[in-house]
Amino acid sequence: MKFEKIAVIGEREIALGFRLVGIKDTFIKSGSEAAKLFTELMLSKGYNLILISESVKQFMDNSLLRLAETSLTPLVVFIPLPGTEVEKESVEKLAKRVLGVDIKGLKK
Repeated sequence: MKFEKIAVIGEREIALGFRLVGIKDTFIKSGSEAAKLFTELMLSKGYNLILISESVKQFMDNSLLRLAETSLTPLVVFIPLPGTEVEKESVEKLAKRVLGVDIKGLKK
């Protein structure tokens, strides 16, 4: 999959980091403002990939969170803030969530 249009939504540390590596559509937002912008970007269908701060999850209702976690177009990836202790999603869980493939059975 080629990601032609990428958006980043998050706190200053996240947005500026991605802007430095060349992603132009970065938005410094947090809390309910970030959740509202995320909804707008999802509905616009203008992005292939949306990277969003993990902290925004608490401002999303259950239906929006479910949509974010199961969407393939755009693909949504939650990014933890640098220096925070966040439970890391295993590669197996990520593959199952994003690709719908259970790779546990593929290991020997």
